[in-house]
Amino acid sequence: MGKMLNITLLPEDVLLDILSLVPPLDLIHCCRLVCRQWRDVIDSSTLWNMICQKMGHIPKDWKRQPKDWKKYYYLSNRRCNLLKNTCAKEGFKFWKLERNEGHRWKVEDLPGEHGQRPPDDTVTKYFVTSYEMCLKSQLIDLRKMGYSKELMDSDQPDIVIRDWFAARADCGCQYEIKVHLLSEDKKVLCKFSPELVFIPQWSDAHWQEMSHTFRDYGPGVRYIYFSHGGKDTQWWAGWYGVRVTNTSVTIEPEDLTVQSVTPHTIKCHGVKKQNQKGKSKKKARKPCM
Repeated sequence: MGKMLNITLLPEDVLLDILSLVPPLDLIHCCRLVCRQWRDVIDSSTLWNMICQKMGHIPKDWKRQPKDWKKYYYLSNRRCNLLKNTCAKEGFKFWKLERNEGHRWKVEDLPGEHGQRPPDDTVTKYFVTSYEMCLKSQLIDLRKMGYSKELMDSDQPDIVIRDWFAARADCGCQYEIKVHLLSEDKKVLCKFSPELVFIPQWSDAHWQEMSHTFRDYGPGVRYIYFSHGGKDTQWWAGWYGVRVTNTSVTIEPEDLTVQSVTPHTIKCHGVKKQNQKGKSKKKARKPCM
């Protein structure tokens, strides 16, 4: 009868190949405890690089390595929309209607009267505002969503905000968005609160994206407060105000497709930001406040 192979004597490259096939949670909670050699291999950046490659987390056009492959895997694997019911499939479930004036918030089917379809053709509904202010919000508890204090404080991964909005072609409207990063006791540590966006009557009604990335925001972030909405600018009875849908708040791993990390950015694709008189206003990038 032959001798049984002692797996701890395997060459490191063979051990790497084997361990890269093990579910990551088992690696951390079980395999890492076997012996010092396994612990060192499981803690190595080489193994987590291999795992990220096998799981398709590394973009084809990547240009640099992350600071920590294990954390890059964790953030890539957990990436999801932290907001719920953002496409109105469940009515107003999970949303707090902070202001619900005029004829109040309403859910309508896309494209809606005098409307257009958004770029994502899987989205079928949107929220629409009325002739007086309508605002709705959600509060995200990062710990409950799986993001520990240690991760948020030491790594401060990018927090990316995206919101799609549009007007009816036959009515002007006002759009606003506000996002706060909050401490344990709900104090504002950092905020994104851009100028109001006014869309004039007889616009093309195309959907536009407002986006923002929080970066290097400092320790202590435990909650994310998100609010958006608006109203029409014609004071017409009914639901002629801004339409919003397909909103997202995500915590992202490092972007490996760029050589260096830039400060947080504000983007508003296809939008002319205007004041009440209709003059275009350029929006400079602002630091975290």
